Amino acid sequence: MTSAIPRQSPSPDGREDRPPESRRRVIVRRTLTALIIVLLIGIPAGYLVISAEQSRDSGRNKEREASAGGLTVGWPSQVQRRIYQLPIPLMAQNLAYYETNNWKTSRMHVRFATTPADLDTFLKEVGTSTSALKEGEVTIRENDRETVGWVFMPHRKWAGLVHRQKEPLPTLDITVDRTIPERPWVYAVSTASP
Repeated sequence: MTSAIPRQSPSPDGREDRPPESRRRVIVRRTLTALIIVLLIGIPAGYLVISAEQSRDSGRNKEREASAGGLTVGWPSQVQRRIYQLPIPLMAQNLAYYETNNWKTSRMHVRFATTPADLDTFLKEVGTSTSALKEGEVTIRENDRETVGWVFMPHRKWAGLVHRQKEPLPTLDITVDRTIPERPWVYAVSTASP
């Protein structure tokens, strides 16, 4: 006589009944599940927090620069010079700039001392010439002067021009102090519309 091996009865869902998991195995499985959830949610959330903090710090730095309300001594970046079409001469001295941006317009204010030859070159590269300068003209608008604290004293020899270009190219307001002919000072505001 053969003894029959008792078979486990199938569960209602069609699977065979299994013995209950040991407590240790349940703890390990739940720990792994929790760890995976933490990794899937926690790491991206951590990156978002770090990114937001860096972005906020960057914004604060830009705000600090802008609130200084004054010119930054040194060269604007090549990208800025290209966008605003300001081919500043390599030998320019006492160079300073300031950039403002809003939803409607962006402006670059630039000031530098140069030579008459470099002034000619600068104006040609901008797309105009020295002959276009009008004696006695200060073409920088009042609000642009106030933005960077430029004061154009009436006893100096001023000459200016406005170089308008077809959009999206910027408009340049250029005023030159020719009080010392061999060392002209250039004041320029380039206005670009996004």
